Amino acid sequence: MLHDPLLSGLIARAVAGNLDVAAAEARVREARAERKIAFGAFFPQVTANAGVTHSSRGTARSSPGSVTIGARAKGDLYSASIDATWEIDVFGGLRRGLEAADATQEAREADLRDALVSLVGELALSYVDLRATQERLRIAEANLVSQTQTLDLTQWRAQAGLVTELDVEQAKTQLASTQAAIPTLRTALANAQNRIAVLLGETPGSLAAELDEPRPIPVTPVEVAVGVPGDALAQRPDVRRAERELAAQTAEVGVATAAAYPSLTGLGSIGLEALSPGGLFRAGAATGALAGNAAQTLFSGGQVMGEIEAQDALRLAALASYESTVLAALEEVENALVAYAQEQDRRSSLAEGAAAAARAFTLAQDQYGSGLIDFTAVLDAQRSMLLLQDQLAESEGQVTSNLIRLYKALGGGWPVRQAS
Repeated sequence: MLHDPLLSGLIARAVAGNLDVAAAEARVREARAERKIAFGAFFPQVTANAGVTHSSRGTARSSPGSVTIGARAKGDLYSASIDATWEIDVFGGLRRGLEAADATQEAREADLRDALVSLVGELALSYVDLRATQERLRIAEANLVSQTQTLDLTQWRAQAGLVTELDVEQAKTQLASTQAAIPTLRTALANAQNRIAVLLGETPGSLAAELDEPRPIPVTPVEVAVGVPGDALAQRPDVRRAERELAAQTAEVGVATAAAYPSLTGLGSIGLEALSPGGLFRAGAATGALAGNAAQTLFSGGQVMGEIEAQDALRLAALASYESTVLAALEEVENALVAYAQEQDRRSSLAEGAAAAARAFTLAQDQYGSGLIDFTAVLDAQRSMLLLQDQLAESEGQVTSNLIRLYKALGGGWPVRQAS
């Protein structure tokens, strides 16, 4: 909406290189992997086994008229089998676990979107701050030239005996005050450039060549679309994240509750057993077994009920956090709307004041040169012009910054509303 190709390019580079976004993407991948684990619990756990058992035991052999003690019997047993274990989700513990994993994954995806919205917003704010500071620096340097010319005029009139040295010293004071403001603006300029570089995942100072050239402050559109408040809240990643975390914690209550009921497990095994490797493939070597198992905790010292109560308390905390997030979002949106509207009014007033101050300064210079007014009137007019021009440049940047903050508060941007 700001129609600044350089800013758009910086945003694309930041999305690709920002380290906070990379960390958020990694957390999304982690949540997706955890969801796969939860989904896998619905299927039988199948294992394959193969082995050989060597055995040796003592025997007593007898024959007519004699008994032999201490003979050894040796043998090998070869086996191969496939075993399966399946937990039957009768009471919904696995289903609730999958719901919790789904909600957690969606919460991490909302975290990623939140990181992107914050990144783009912070980058745009830093960029606007950079351009506003460049404009303020231009105004200060232009006034420095004007004040130098005023000082030259005052010195010439003092040499001609038309004014006293007081006028000269006052002109020097005004000039020195403007000179003192310039290093502060240049420091702010460097800080903005370094901040943009870090947001892009690059080293501070690396963007000086790209950003040193002054450019206009991006201009805001006349109208902006903010949508319906309810839709705006649904758009905000932090609200979405809080709602999904509440859903995940609600599912965790179900997981804890399912632990209070019996667990049912099905067991199955098919395999082969023989006294020699070749015998595994002969008739009669096949074995198989099916079994079912039910387990119920009869006494645990209140641990199961304690876990349910703990998870329910966490659910209530997540609910309170969600409600708090919604209220904070409403407050932020309302504040941003007011700030954007009021700053536009302030900018209009400052524009009128700066234009009037420039005309007043020109008149004061002419009248001073003709000897009609004293130098104090010139200084006052010049000081007012510099102040209003600086405030106007700051307000121009603030209007655009407030629009960016508004879209951050809304969770993203929308196109300009078209006239019907």
